[in-house]
Amino acid sequence: MSNAQKALVMAAGIFLAIALITLAVVLFVSAQDSTKAAQSNFSNIQTELSQTAFTVYDNTLVSGSQVVNALRKFNDQDQFGIQVVTGKNPAGQWYGKVINTGVPMDSITYGSVVGPAPGRLDHTMDEANVNYVNPSGKFRAQLVKDSSNVIRGIVFRQQ
Repeated sequence: MSNAQKALVMAAGIFLAIALITLAVVLFVSAQDSTKAAQSNFSNIQTELSQTAFTVYDNTLVSGSQVVNALRKFNDQDQFGIQVVTGKNPAGQWYGKVINTGVPMDSITYGSVVGPAPGRLDHTMDEANVNYVNPSGKFRAQLVKDSSNVIRGIVFRQQ
């Protein structure tokens, strides 16, 4: 084999190697974009699923026994609070965490967690207590969302 033939074979080999590397890079980049899109979709689905437990309380009328059940269910959740406003206690009582609802809804601090709540679950079943929740009473439920549109609490107002 002459030097010219060896040079042509070597050039063809280098050209094929460059073509294969280019093809691999193109496939990797397109796979990376697909992976990012899939992760974004998964994150959206996860957010929706995590908030479905609360959506049943979105602007609905519930009984007092459902309010107590919600208190039991969500009382130990981190960064979440429930306020119950009754006829005996028009100021309301917070359970779990105290959520900032005393500012306008478009405020950046609306829905933020202020601290631990003083409410005790056993007071909601004691008829002599001001925080008693009548099991047959009717309550309007409203969700409290923070500035990131994350559900931080539920407010139950007796009707």
